[in-house]
Amino acid sequence: MTEGGFDPASLVQSWLKPSKPRPIVTFGAGSIVGDAHFPAYRKADFPIAGLYDPDQSKAQILADKWGVTAFRSVDEAAATKDAIFDLATPPGRHAKILKALPDGAVVLIQKPMGNYLGEATEILEICRTKELKAAVNFQLRFAPMMLALKDAIAKGWLGEVVDFDAWLALATPWELWEFLLKAPRVEIAMHSIHYLDLIRQLLGDPKGLHAKTLGHPNHKVAQTRTSAILDYGDTVRCALSINHDHKFGRRHQACEFRICGTEGAAYLKLGLNLDYPTGEPDILEIYPKGGTDWIAVPLAGEWFPDAFVGRMANVQRFASGEDDELVSSVEDAWNTMALVEAAYKSSAAPATPIAERP
Repeated sequence: MTEGGFDPASLVQSWLKPSKPRPIVTFGAGSIVGDAHFPAYRKADFPIAGLYDPDQSKAQILADKWGVTAFRSVDEAAATKDAIFDLATPPGRHAKILKALPDGAVVLIQKPMGNYLGEATEILEICRTKELKAAVNFQLRFAPMMLALKDAIAKGWLGEVVDFDAWLALATPWELWEFLLKAPRVEIAMHSIHYLDLIRQLLGDPKGLHAKTLGHPNHKVAQTRTSAILDYGDTVRCALSINHDHKFGRRHQACEFRICGTEGAAYLKLGLNLDYPTGEPDILEIYPKGGTDWIAVPLAGEWFPDAFVGRMANVQRFASGEDDELVSSVEDAWNTMALVEAAYKSSAAPATPIAERP
C-alpha cells in the first residue's frame, strides 16, 4: 500500500475468462488476424475452429500456420455449430457476412462498424432483425493499462476527470493494410476511432466536436493527421493531436495520453504504435489523490494481444450468461460511429472566419 491508500497492484487489468469457451470462426486472413486475434485466442486457450477468406491461398497459409481449418465458403464457415463468429473483415464487407450467419448467432465485428454512419445503421438493423448478439471490436477498452485506468478513476484516485489529452507523433506503416491505401476515410475511421471510443467510455458522449483531418503531400493515403476538440461543456477539456507522418527517428516520437482530474492524474504510453506491430512496452503512471509523486503501475500485459483476450472473453461470457453486459454492443458502438461521422462533417465544414481589418 502506498501513500494516500493507492495500491497499484489492486487495479483490475484483465477480464474474467469464460468457463466453457465456444469455438471461434474468423472471417478474414489479414495481418490483424495473425498479429493479434489468433495469438490472443491461443494465449487464452480459446478454441479456434478455423477461418474463411475469399483469397483461398492466403487463408490456407494462415490456417496451416495455426493448425486450423481453412473453410471453402462463407456458408461452410457459418455452419459451424455453437460458434462465436469473429469478423476481421474490411468494413464494407461486414453486412454481407452478417446476413449469412444463423439467426441468434454471437458475433464480434471488427471496427469500424461500416465505412459510414449509414453502413453502421444497416449493420445495426441486420443485427436487430436477425437477433444477433453482436459487439464491435473496440478492444482498446480491454488493454490492461486501460482497464487499470478505468478502475483507478472509478476508485476516485484522480478525483473528477477534467482533462484528456491524446498526443501522437509517430510513423505508422499504412502499407500493412493494402485496402486502406485507396480508402476514402482512414485516420479517424480506422485509427483514432479507438481513442474516440475510449473517451466515450471514460467521459460519456460529448455535445459535439471540432475536427480537421488531412493527408500529407509525401503519400496518397487519404488522411494521416488529425486535430480534434470534443465539447464536454465548460469543465472538461478533451483534445487530440495526431500525426502519423513524424518519420524523423524515434527520439521525438510520441504516443501518449494525459488524463487529469481535480485531485490526481494519469499518464499512459501506448507502446504498440511506436514500432507497429512489434511495439514497445506500454506505460501507465498515476499521480494519485493525496500522493506526492508519480507511481508506476506494473502492467500484466500489452494492448496486443491481451486486449483481444479480454474483448473475446466478454463476448464468450455474455454468450454463456456469465456476463450481464456485452461491452461495445452494436447499440453502443453506433454512437461511436456517430462521433466519427461528426468528425468528418466538421472537417469538411468551413472554419469560423477571422474578421478582416477595416
